Amino acid sequence: MFDDPVLRSVAAPVQDFDRELRLLVKSLTATMRAGSGRAGLAAPQIGEPVRVVVYSYDGKSGHLVNPRLELSQRRVTADEACLSAPGVWWPLERSYMVTARGRDMFGKPVTVRALGVLARVLQHEADHLDGVLFSDHLEAAERERFLAEALPAV
Repeated sequence: MFDDPVLRSVAAPVQDFDRELRLLVKSLTATMRAGSGRAGLAAPQIGEPVRVVVYSYDGKSGHLVNPRLELSQRRVTADEACLSAPGVWWPLERSYMVTARGRDMFGKPVTVRALGVLARVLQHEADHLDGVLFSDHLEAAERERFLAEALPAV
């Protein structure tokens, strides 16, 4: 949940592309799909402090191991939510387009180009790998209002 220390830690890069990693990707995917409306999930959100994310939105789904994001200059504001603060949506500005590069669970290079909501999902999940919650992007006064709403929920 929102106040769990694992969410504030920088996740370790994956070194071994082994059976354990493949099981983690499958577990993340199953957990993401089990929740209605979830478009992405990062390993730290299930207590695994490694750099793995899964995503699924508008017919595009997959996973990235050790992702690196290239962000567009164009920014848009839209409501965003997080599994770690259930039921709380908040407007947040993010890049409209993202190119994400990483590896798949077998170690093969992967590039994902995304616009709009999927770009937002990838940014949100990549933030989790760096110990950043989406509320960290808010101005101080907005963050206080967010926390007042989110903390009773967690």
